[in-house]
Amino acid sequence: MAILRTALLLGLLTGILLAIGWLFAGVGGMTIAFFLALIFNFATYWWSDKVVLSMYRASPSSDRKLNAAVEKVAKAAGVPKPAVYVIPTEVPNAFATGRSPRHAAVAVTQGLMHSLDSEELEGVIAHELAHIKNRDTLIGTLAATIAGAISWIAQIAWFSSIGNRNRGGAVLLPLVIFAPIAAALVQMAISRGREYMADRTGALFTKNPLSLASALEKIATLAAAHPLRGNVATAHLWIVNPFSGSTLLNLFNTHPPVKERIQRLKELAKELK
Repeated sequence: MAILRTALLLGLLTGILLAIGWLFAGVGGMTIAFFLALIFNFATYWWSDKVVLSMYRASPSSDRKLNAAVEKVAKAAGVPKPAVYVIPTEVPNAFATGRSPRHAAVAVTQGLMHSLDSEELEGVIAHELAHIKNRDTLIGTLAATIAGAISWIAQIAWFSSIGNRNRGGAVLLPLVIFAPIAAALVQMAISRGREYMADRTGALFTKNPLSLASALEKIATLAAAHPLRGNVATAHLWIVNPFSGSTLLNLFNTHPPVKERIQRLKELAKELK
């Protein structure tokens, strides 16, 4: 059911992109939008991991404790041990990236290793490996890429229509406003659903939901006090949104409320007893 829901939402995102192309330039515009989507998705598929790791200056980790924890959880998850990276910041957080379980990486911040105990660290790693096993790293990046393309094409359509009455500015204006909002809402729905699933799947890997719950609480508290500097477009990758945001931005948060995630993990812990 979750896979079907994600596929439908990704299809809806692509449909919005094609609709913008059609409204802007008919069948030709829709065709251009379709090929743009293919190009964006292909580039995302092959290079997204390298881009995001470079963006946060991540370097391969030789930390024995961290690598041992990743290897232990990977064995429990039934996936190959991913490459392990460390990010030079004291803000605790982590993300997974890569196009498949065989081409994946887990990156954790220095602050994460300093802030969590060994069971909490394993809980976070299990969450990230759940994303890898469920291929959420690719799905989330595809959703973000298509949503970004929608906003970009909508802006081009609007600026191209200025001063040209035949371009239907009255139609394009609401399109420019509402299409990116709709795309952001769909992206948010995809990301939130996958986060809940990764919490549950990861907790089942370690059979210790409460350690992940404790880790989420610590990370969220510290992230709120010390927001990370970076590209907000990568927010969906992190285990907890590391960026500061206004009330308006929180309406489009790619993560479910941490309190709700913790509550679900506590309920799972009761089920496993």
